[in-house]
Amino acid sequence: MLEMLKVILLGIVEGITEWLPISSTGHLILVDEFIKLQASAAFKEMFNVVIQLGAIMAVVVLYFHKLNPFSPKKTQKQKAWTIQLWMKVIVACIPAGVIGILFDDWMEAHLHKPEIISAMLILYGILFIVVENWNKGKTPKVTKLSQLSYQTALLIGGWQVLSLIPGTSRSGATIVGALLLGTSRYVAAEFTFFLAIPVMFGASFVKILKFGLSFTAMEAAMLLVGCLVAFVVSVIAIKFLMGYIKKNDFKVFGYYRIILGALVLLYFTVFA
Repeated sequence: MLEMLKVILLGIVEGITEWLPISSTGHLILVDEFIKLQASAAFKEMFNVVIQLGAIMAVVVLYFHKLNPFSPKKTQKQKAWTIQLWMKVIVACIPAGVIGILFDDWMEAHLHKPEIISAMLILYGILFIVVENWNKGKTPKVTKLSQLSYQTALLIGGWQVLSLIPGTSRSGATIVGALLLGTSRYVAAEFTFFLAIPVMFGASFVKILKFGLSFTAMEAAMLLVGCLVAFVVSVIAIKFLMGYIKKNDFKVFGYYRIILGALVLLYFTVFA
């Protein structure tokens, strides 16, 4: 029961931090440092990725009509636009997909460290504040997803590569990149959500293959509960974020990242 409560907590953390630009992987690693989920290192490594499937399903459910090119409620033009959107998502996912597959083991061995997580939290916190100040008073060039070009999508995908470093945040890196490329906050957030679908399904598939399919009953239950909790919390987090950015900028997340990064660095320097 205690281990399942830890899983529920990790599911809540994943559901919130996967979509808010504050680093889900970084938070999961840090939370586990304190609650110490009783499982093998290999399982925890796989769990931290596969649990994101629950969060991804929240996007699929919330945006099912928008992402469905076969919807009978859509016109032929709308269906064609939806296919184009998926093509742009695929193009944007290529850089992170290639780098992730080639360097996954190296990154796990060398980058999953508290000092790197804290540094990335602080760095991108500063970037959010700088970018928002730089964009202040400017009119975005891209205010609709239909205006997003393949070139811009690929460049956003290049920013997504940076999220492979723990503490960066996949949504954080892609949103910063999209804002610098002239998209509105709303377009940046939505496109980031859609990028997560193939990226996280692919990452989860790779992790499960590496771990193997020989789960114990307890491990299978932990994955199921974690994904379910992450799904429910993600639905709430996504709705909150999309409502929040209609009237506010991302600077509050920048300040949060800087404070958290400083606390993480202090803790692991002084107490760990």
